[in-house]
Amino acid sequence: MKNLVGGASMVVLLGAVMSGQSSNGGTACERLATLMVRAGTITQAETVAAGTFTPPGGEDADAFRTLPGFCRVAATLKPSSDSDIKIEVWLPLAGWNGKWQAVGNGAFNGNINYGAMSAALRRGYATSSTDTGHTGGGANWALGHPEKVVDFGWRAVHEMAVASKQIVASHYDRAPAFSYWNGCSAGGRQGMKAAQRFPADFDGIIAGAPGLDWTSRAAQAARVAKVLESHEGARLMPPQRQLLHAAVLGACDALDGVKDGLIENPQRCSFDPGVLECKEGAGASCLTKAQVETARMMYSSPINPKTKRVITGVAPGSELGWTDQGWSVSARATALDQFRYI
Repeated sequence: MKNLVGGASMVVLLGAVMSGQSSNGGTACERLATLMVRAGTITQAETVAAGTFTPPGGEDADAFRTLPGFCRVAATLKPSSDSDIKIEVWLPLAGWNGKWQAVGNGAFNGNINYGAMSAALRRGYATSSTDTGHTGGGANWALGHPEKVVDFGWRAVHEMAVASKQIVASHYDRAPAFSYWNGCSAGGRQGMKAAQRFPADFDGIIAGAPGLDWTSRAAQAARVAKVLESHEGARLMPPQRQLLHAAVLGACDALDGVKDGLIENPQRCSFDPGVLECKEGAGASCLTKAQVETARMMYSSPINPKTKRVITGVAPGSELGWTDQGWSVSARATALDQFRYI
């Protein structure tokens, strides 16, 4: 599929893994410590024997015991005076498939994604990850640090791509034949942002569940949480969410001609939760008036009267993913930090 912003052709899904071994003409692992990378410094270059990698930070070490041997390279990139972007690049010692796969993060990032790197390494890829310029999962690092916000928003992924390709080419004495991005949620957003700003960085991008309209989601999640924190009776508990979901499926499942428990096009679903409102009091098979209003608020997409920006609600059919506080725990937490610090 040709991308819409120019540059190299870009595909959405990856094909079969190429065969081939890594070249013997490149730079030995430990010697990569002296390699000069753009806007940064290599801080570690060591050979990791098969089955011996122990991730920092308390992750389950047993999950990494099946890793093949690799060259582990760490670097710190400083494209601005306030940048402190950490990256790691893993290079298979044998069986390199000739390709490089960068992996994404979640929420506000703040960590190297060792789990996703491990999956790529097992499939023969050289692979990379970045903490996007800060440590920890919240956003308190952003207050008063606009350059770090830029690093988080897009620059860290681009600088990682540039440095990683240089490291891969130096180690194997040839550039990767194809470069891929693989990320979900915030990682999906990272991939789409890379496609928008730097279409030549990746030949293919997997952008799972991309959190594209980050600010709008934060606004809606905070709006719902504000109401439900002060009005316990308006909360939709698991039984009410199950009831609501069943009613939505009953109203909209068959719109695509197939009754299969899925809503193919939620935008065609005009379900009104008012049909579930209790006639009197409350009951197991109905919603109170306050609960009906909560459901309507979840689905609604209000318009900011000052900016005319649409604040997108959730889609009909998503009810089983809601929580007592409305949106997911992650959406609520990132929403609060978005407005506190960014």
